[in-house]
Amino acid sequence: MFMNAKRVCRTLQLRGSRCFSVTNVLLSGHNRWSKIKHDKAKEDASVTKQRSAIATELALVSKQHGPDPNMNPRLATAVTAAKKIGFPKASIENAIARGQGVSPNGAALENLTIEAMVPPSVAVIIECQTDSKLRTLADLRLAVKEAGGSVTPTNHLFERKGRIVFEKSEETDEVDIMDQAIEAGAIDVDITSEDGTEEVVLLTESTQTTAVAGAMTQSSGLRLKSSEIIWDPKEDMMVDVNSTEALGDFLERIHDNPSVQDVYTNAN
Repeated sequence: MFMNAKRVCRTLQLRGSRCFSVTNVLLSGHNRWSKIKHDKAKEDASVTKQRSAIATELALVSKQHGPDPNMNPRLATAVTAAKKIGFPKASIENAIARGQGVSPNGAALENLTIEAMVPPSVAVIIECQTDSKLRTLADLRLAVKEAGGSVTPTNHLFERKGRIVFEKSEETDEVDIMDQAIEAGAIDVDITSEDGTEEVVLLTESTQTTAVAGAMTQSSGLRLKSSEIIWDPKEDMMVDVNSTEALGDFLERIHDNPSVQDVYTNAN
């Protein structure tokens, strides 16, 4: 999912052109404590992004190739990566089970979305898959309340978009990829690097996600890693946050809930 960390993104405008848009850097202040807080904010954002990506990968490879790491090498690799960053065992098991459409105890899963505002005026959308809506709702409402926030509609601050991720090979030509992405119907493209592995990430209109993924796979020959519908924060609704220690703690607590699938915020 496009998280809300600062990034340099390649913005598609006209076919064959390459235009780079750069967000302004949020200054951390002029004293050592400000820098520490700013660095902590970046670290929290990075961990949150990692956890969401790993949970998605666990569910995806479980769905595609089976829930047994001994018979599914990609799943075994994803589990190792999850453990490396301290991903809770219960969350790993839940993500694998979710890929099979059930909870760890075999019960059918239901979708649940919770919207909230938490200090300092940050909008949050939490998407869950759970075998007990009442329990998950109670747990997350308590987390929001103890963070000083309130459960309230926030989806008007976001847009529904498709997010498609491909593996980038060494032979991938970025200009060709941009041309192919425009032709396929993408509205934004970014080439990112996670743990030394480069990925091509496309944003599309939500209703065009499947069509764009198929067209891009056929034209580029790249291997599709994931395709999903996300909540992308509106640019004019982003909130600059100087110190996010409390926000980071809240997001970490939310991600520790095994029913949580994705978390979106408009924090900058």
